[in-house]
Amino acid sequence: MGSKHWMTILLLGVTLLASSSGLINAFTGFTTPANFPAPVYHFSTNQLTQAKFELGRKLFYEPRLSRDNTVSCGSCHIQSSGFTQHGHDVSHGIDDRLGSRNSPAIVNLAWSKTFFWDGGVFDLDLQPLVPITNPVEMDETMTNVLNKLRAHPAYPALFEKAFGTAEINTERMMKALSQFMVMLVSANAKYDKVMRKEGESFTTEEQAGYVIFKQHCNSCHQEPLFTDDSFRNNGISIGSNKDEGRYTITLNEADRYTFKVPSLRNLGYTAPYMHDGRFITLEAVLEHYAQRVQATPNLDAQLKKENKLGIPLTAKDRAQLLAFLQTLNDKAFIADKRFSEQ
Repeated sequence: MGSKHWMTILLLGVTLLASSSGLINAFTGFTTPANFPAPVYHFSTNQLTQAKFELGRKLFYEPRLSRDNTVSCGSCHIQSSGFTQHGHDVSHGIDDRLGSRNSPAIVNLAWSKTFFWDGGVFDLDLQPLVPITNPVEMDETMTNVLNKLRAHPAYPALFEKAFGTAEINTERMMKALSQFMVMLVSANAKYDKVMRKEGESFTTEEQAGYVIFKQHCNSCHQEPLFTDDSFRNNGISIGSNKDEGRYTITLNEADRYTFKVPSLRNLGYTAPYMHDGRFITLEAVLEHYAQRVQATPNLDAQLKKENKLGIPLTAKDRAQLLAFLQTLNDKAFIADKRFSEQ
């Protein structure tokens, strides 16, 4: 049998594998789940390797990124809490200083085009610079961070293993952190297994909730990522700190009091909710949408149909919707040892 024929068979096998279980990256096992779209992260400029991923994980949990060497990325993004800071309405940073917003979940970032509640960063490779230099988060300078890493007994060798040089600079540090963060893929909840026909099925109540979700929620929280990456005003009252959301980035009046639509994945682990963490429970969130939406400036059109504010949800609707939302909890993700501090 000719080599050309064998090559055809090999390519066919690879195609079948990709279509059945997702696109597989041979270097680190990065997988695009079969029910997900193609990621938008620029892998072409940051080739995935095991060494870079492991370096990124170590950096993610490295407290030397903060001024007094006490706060790491993992301090505010805790794996067991879906990589949020569970229990805090707003982030708690260095010297226990309070931020102004709830720590967003670090999940499925390979599919995100903007970052933070206001979308102020458009490239994942730049994202860590903000918390590192923010005076209420890590309150450090990149110059100091790099010097601390260079003086550390382990980091020069780790950078050499990952990048082929022991030189530690901002670009390499950011790319290593990105390699860890893009691997934080949550796609093994019950919902995903149902969608991929992997032997799971919705209960009657979950299926009813799914129908309600598609009717009332899917326009903003689009499947399968459960966000459309847009910025919207959902009718909660203006917070005490007068946070104007995306307007602070764009200075566009239409963006005043709008915030990024968060993913609904892993809600069972990520309370409290909203950009300022004002709602402790999911029941309170649904109560807001059903009864308490306010005619705030730039209120999203989806919440003021036919001159009525909010979403018409009966008590039964809410119970069924909650049942469906629980199918988005990915237990395997929050327990995955690859993502824990080593």
